[in-house]
Amino acid sequence: MTESTHAPLLTVRGLTRRVGTRHLFDIAELVFRRATAVALTGVNGAGKSTLLRMIAGLEPAPGATVTWTEADGTPRTTPLTPLPQALRRQVAYMHQHPYLFRTSVRDNIAYGLRARGLPHDEINRRVGAALGWAGIVHVQDTAPDKLSGGEIQRVALARAKVLEPELLLLDEPTSSLDGHAREQVIALISELAAEGRCVVMVCHDRELINLPGVVRWKLGEGQLDTKHR
Repeated sequence: MTESTHAPLLTVRGLTRRVGTRHLFDIAELVFRRATAVALTGVNGAGKSTLLRMIAGLEPAPGATVTWTEADGTPRTTPLTPLPQALRRQVAYMHQHPYLFRTSVRDNIAYGLRARGLPHDEINRRVGAALGWAGIVHVQDTAPDKLSGGEIQRVALARAKVLEPELLLLDEPTSSLDGHAREQVIALISELAAEGRCVVMVCHDRELINLPGVVRWKLGEGQLDTKHR
């Protein structure tokens, strides 16, 4: 879980956002590296969630570009908005308060795979693995309104992981949790980065920020410090 010599997964340039007359941020270049966990910090209102949503293609990023390398080694650069089709399956975003469909936990996790048209056997295999990974096999047939806060967060993480994205963007993944539930979610986040993914999380959780190997980015006064200590 260290920022090292890994080739960049994505590089975004020219990322800016204004809110009325206020210049929220202006980021010339932002590099996302594989096998890295990043804690994105800053005061409330600095634009942390907005930044993640722009990267995820959920909010427009006019003028910004994204560069990545295709599977055959060919570099590509395109506008970030709309998020290029080639990247849509590589990026997953988890809201601070995840929305779960009014079906079972298993169906929630399988939803994205069904939307992609995967074979039934493959869906069952991947969903089963995700349930086991998140420690939620015992609630797989349960409706979301019967789950605890910690279980909801683990379902949301499993639903993101099952799609096998390379970049996970998590907005305050432990903000509503305490005790054992929080510890479980922190452990899962550590595992995601250890698998070689890039995990960027908006957070104020000191335990997450201080995990060994976590890189800290700090957003404030319109600028992003990616080497904050």
